[in-house]
Amino acid sequence: MADIALPPQDISVVEGSYLENIGKHKGLAAWLLSTDHKRIGIMYTVMLFSFFSVGVVLGILLRLEMISPGGKLFPPEVYNALFTLHGVIMIFLFVIPGIPVTLGNFFLPLQIGAKDVAFPRLNLFSFYLYVIGSAVILTALFVNGLPDTGWTFYVPYSLRTTTGVTVAVFGVFIVGFSSILTGINFLTTIHRLRAPGMTWFKMPLFVWALYATSWVQIIATPVLAITLLLIVISRIFGIGIFSAAAGGDPVLYQHLFWIYSHPAVYIMILPPMGIVSEIIATFTRRTIFGYKAIAMSSLAIAFIGYLVWGHHMFVAGMSQQADMIFSFLTFIVAIPSGIKVFNWVASMYKGSIDPQPPFLFVMAFMVLFSIGGLSGLVLGSLATDVHLTATYFVVAHFHYIIFGGGVFIFFGALHYWLPKMFGRMYNKKIASWDILVMFIGFNLLYFPMFIMGYEGMPRRYFTYLPQFETLQHISIVGSWILVAGLIVMFVNLIHGAIKGPRVGPNPWGGTTLEWKTSSPPTHENFEEEPVVIHEPYYHEEALTR
Repeated sequence: MADIALPPQDISVVEGSYLENIGKHKGLAAWLLSTDHKRIGIMYTVMLFSFFSVGVVLGILLRLEMISPGGKLFPPEVYNALFTLHGVIMIFLFVIPGIPVTLGNFFLPLQIGAKDVAFPRLNLFSFYLYVIGSAVILTALFVNGLPDTGWTFYVPYSLRTTTGVTVAVFGVFIVGFSSILTGINFLTTIHRLRAPGMTWFKMPLFVWALYATSWVQIIATPVLAITLLLIVISRIFGIGIFSAAAGGDPVLYQHLFWIYSHPAVYIMILPPMGIVSEIIATFTRRTIFGYKAIAMSSLAIAFIGYLVWGHHMFVAGMSQQADMIFSFLTFIVAIPSGIKVFNWVASMYKGSIDPQPPFLFVMAFMVLFSIGGLSGLVLGSLATDVHLTATYFVVAHFHYIIFGGGVFIFFGALHYWLPKMFGRMYNKKIASWDILVMFIGFNLLYFPMFIMGYEGMPRRYFTYLPQFETLQHISIVGSWILVAGLIVMFVNLIHGAIKGPRVGPNPWGGTTLEWKTSSPPTHENFEEEPVVIHEPYYHEEALTR
């Protein structure tokens, strides 16, 4: 809580808010040329969910291909291309940038009491690097046909195919620079622009999550950038860095790719974990249990995450000793994640729980993320991983972690902070029922994949044996239910942001600094600089019960 007077519960749009045209530019230019972190966050959000919509459509098409054995909807090469495009869009253009560039951009300065990020112009430049990189990736669709390598761009096939891999890889390279610059900006902002009185252990846990994520972005992303650049050089100049025929090593590419891509999983999941802590503290009216343990576990996950990339390569030909070490480290990284889950449950114990839509998303997250995490331990074990590698089991595990964990909380965060962003509220009753629809659809879509993977169904295949037909049909129906839920959710949120009933500055009763300013926030966030005197989740009424 901050030592500032609470604003009056004025439900009119605040004069001078970021939604108004302020400065020399008007109309669309006022958005496209703005250095206001809030407007940049909104522009990122529009871009990301536009790509998400495309990725969902591609995912539905991939599911429809499985409606009967034999692959009658697309020929194999088209299926491979759509599979690649679905993965590249969802991973590199939606999930990895995801929460940091959208809600992180919007709320990081608000949560630490700053007027903006440390480098506003660099923030806008990062956005346009993302736009340019996305445009380059989409250009690959029209250059020698759709890339068909899978989103991992595995060699040696990515060196031999005649499709537009070079352009797609270069687009991902550009998007990577946007991620690096965003991480630098966030770290500097957290170090230099915290409000008076906001010591390290008075920062909200969402800020701690963004802090850990930013270090991963800065340290790990250059490895991916160099690796992808080597693919471009190899394709253009015929240099055999990863080609066994030219004296190179294809397995080296796997090492370099996963040295980035496994830490990237924590870029995807650490910010949602921070948001879970925010929502639980608000809707249980409790000071978060084990605050320091949760904060330090974010740093521990980021650190250990650099050391476990080899569990993606148990069948790639590494030595038995290396396999055992990577398996051990994979189990170790589960410990800080478990710390978070146990502290979240403890925070809810004897809390005054208010089951609003954001909290219901957290409940769905707890179930789905737990299933994903426990199935990850199955894949981290050498004996079981050899059987399950490259099967539908891996597909199910990945989606339970990233979609069921990260993306569900992304949706929950939109429901949590939309009233602050636009000063309006969505229909909460529709939102609550829609969460149940999406939860059911998600499990019908992905849980059968665990069973199919265990029974030997390979991933990335455009056809399958007749024994899997019933489970495939259940999965397809689940995809329809999930998409119906997504459509209802986005219609509800968009209608709420535009025409929903107006709300005051703190409709949920939150205690962190973003709730101490108007809804929507003023242009420079606060009328007066806040002075922090309490812990971030201080609920006075909870202490007096």
